[in-house]
Amino acid sequence: MQIPSFPETNHPLVKSLFEQTDQELLNLFQRYPDSGRYFTAIFARYHPIVYTLIQHSAKSPVQADYLFALTWQQIYYEMRELSLEQPITEKEALSLQNWLINMTAFCINRISVPPAEAIHYSIKETSPPLWCYLQQALDKLPPVLRVVLLMARTFHWSETRIAAYLQAEGENISIVQVSNLLQQSYQMLEEKLDPDIRDIYLEDGRN
Repeated sequence: MQIPSFPETNHPLVKSLFEQTDQELLNLFQRYPDSGRYFTAIFARYHPIVYTLIQHSAKSPVQADYLFALTWQQIYYEMRELSLEQPITEKEALSLQNWLINMTAFCINRISVPPAEAIHYSIKETSPPLWCYLQQALDKLPPVLRVVLLMARTFHWSETRIAAYLQAEGENISIVQVSNLLQQSYQMLEEKLDPDIRDIYLEDGRN
């Protein structure tokens, strides 16, 4: 399995941070949670190491990609409170690279990856950093918009099938209303994404 390429690593917002140290990037990520460029820059720097570790443990490329995304999602949440100042021993301080390797090993050993045919994630469509911020934005959507969007994008259900499902669940929603809800959900989801992420992934950095 080859390491995937990620166009966002060449985006100007990300490339402008290449001279920053790991500690500086971590500090900026924690200090400015609404700016996605810092997490994306860390991803750009370390995704080859993480993917190399994961690909040796996965049974298929689809499972490797999914575990890779889940690992970066775990990294995203854990890194919010990470401090590298406390040494592992008196002689060795914890580096971001060592921490990422440890987190990757943790995810490999603890996350149960489903069979390839049950995985709906595509790394070509949604890079791990974008996936993290999309999940964050999804959590901010009203429940009905979130459900309709997930059915359409994750399970590729038609508007007719979505309407039938919602009606079976007691929701009086027509096919036309489903279409309107989908448009609302796309618009609101984009609005709730961090401006940096919109710039990197939805403008010049669109995958």
